Amino acid sequence: MFIDVAWRSLCHRKCTAVLALVSVAISVFVLLGVEHIRHQAKQSFSKTVSGVDLIVGARTGQTNLLLYTVFHIGHPTNNISWQSYRKLAGDTKVAWAIPVSLGDSHRGYRVVGTTEDFFTRFRAGDNAGLGFAEGKAFAEIFEVVLGADVAKKLNYGLRDRIVLAHGLGQTSFSMHDDRPFRVSGILRPTGTPVDQAVYVSLQGMEAIHLNWREGTGLSGKRAVAQDIESPDLTPRNITAVMLGLQSKLTAFQVQRQVNHDAGEPLLAIMPGVALAELWQMMRNMEHTFQVISALVLFSSLLGLSTMLLSSIRERRQEIAVMRAIGASPRFVFLLIQLEAFAITVVGIIVAVVALSIAAMFSQSYLAAHFGIFIGDYVITGQTWRLLGLIVSATAVFSLIPALSAYRLSLHTSLRPG
Repeated sequence: MFIDVAWRSLCHRKCTAVLALVSVAISVFVLLGVEHIRHQAKQSFSKTVSGVDLIVGARTGQTNLLLYTVFHIGHPTNNISWQSYRKLAGDTKVAWAIPVSLGDSHRGYRVVGTTEDFFTRFRAGDNAGLGFAEGKAFAEIFEVVLGADVAKKLNYGLRDRIVLAHGLGQTSFSMHDDRPFRVSGILRPTGTPVDQAVYVSLQGMEAIHLNWREGTGLSGKRAVAQDIESPDLTPRNITAVMLGLQSKLTAFQVQRQVNHDAGEPLLAIMPGVALAELWQMMRNMEHTFQVISALVLFSSLLGLSTMLLSSIRERRQEIAVMRAIGASPRFVFLLIQLEAFAITVVGIIVAVVALSIAAMFSQSYLAAHFGIFIGDYVITGQTWRLLGLIVSATAVFSLIPALSAYRLSLHTSLRPG
C-alpha cells in the first residue's frame, strides 16, 4: 500500500516528476561518465607499455620522450646515432634492445620503423605480448604490419598495397609512391596506441628515403631496384631505443650510465615513472572535471528537493485526506522520502543504461581522436560507491520537503481555507 500510494502520487504529478527524473539522470550520467573516462584513461595509460625497463632517446623531457615513443604524440626533438644504439644493445646488462624510428605517416597514422624483436619483446596491457590476427611480421624490405585499428578503419587486408607519406601531418604532399609497401600482417587488438600505428622494417624506412634530402625527394630520381640492393641500408640515426635488462635491479645503474654518457647527449627514462609523472600533470584537470560533475549533481538534487517542497502546498488536501483515514505524520514523512528515492533510483538506472550505450558507441571515436581506450563496462567498485553516495545525498536533500510535509500533517484539516 505504501509503495502504491507513492506511485499514484508521482503519476498525479507526472510532468514535474519526469522533469526531475531527467535532471537527475543527466547529472548522474555526467558524474559517472567523467569518473568512467578518468578511470579508464588512467588504466589505459598504465597498461600502454609493460616489460620495457628503459626508453632511451635524445635529451629532452622524460614526458615528451614517453609521449612520442609510446603514445605517438608530439615530435622528437632529435635523433640518436646508430652507434649509440649498438653500444646500448651490446651492454652486458641489457637483455634486448628494440630500435624505433619515426618520421613518416600513412593517412594520419604514425609509421614506426623497427625490427622483428618489437613483435616478440614488446608487452602491452597486463604484460601480454603482441600477436597477429592475420599474417606475420615483415620479412622483406617493403612489407608492412598494421595495427588493428588501422586495418579496421582503412579496410586493409593481407597483401594490400599502401603508400607511405613523408612527415607526420594528417595530409602530406610528399608521398613515397615510388615504393609501395605490401601488408604482411595485422596485429591483434591491444587497446593501446599499438593499434594506431603502421610498422615497417628499419631497412624499409631507409630505402624509401634513399633519394631524399632534407625532407624533399630529389627531382627526377626514383629509388629503383639497383638503388635498393647496392647500398647499405643500415640507418645512421634512429629516434629511440626500448631496453629490457638482464636484471631490473640494474635499472637505476644503467639509467645513470646513459644519462651521463660523454659521447652523446642521451636520456634514459623508466616508463612507469614517466607515466606516473604524466598522470600527475593531468591531476588538476581531473579534479576540475570531478568538481564540475559534483556541482551538476548538487544542482539536480537541489532541484528535486525544490520540486517536492513546492508540491507540498498543493498537496494540503491530499495530506488532510490521508490523515483523516488514519495516516500518521510519520507515514507522510516517509512518503515524501520514498518519492525522492524513486525518482533518484529510476534516474540512476536511466543514466547507467545511457552511459553503457554511449561508451559502447564512442570507443572507436575516443581511441582515434584522443588516444583514450575505454571499456563499455561502466559498473565498477568505485561506481557502486558513487551511487551509494548519490542515494545518501538524496536522503539529505529530501529531508526539507519531508519535514515540511510532516509539520503540515500535524496541523492540517479538511476545513476550507
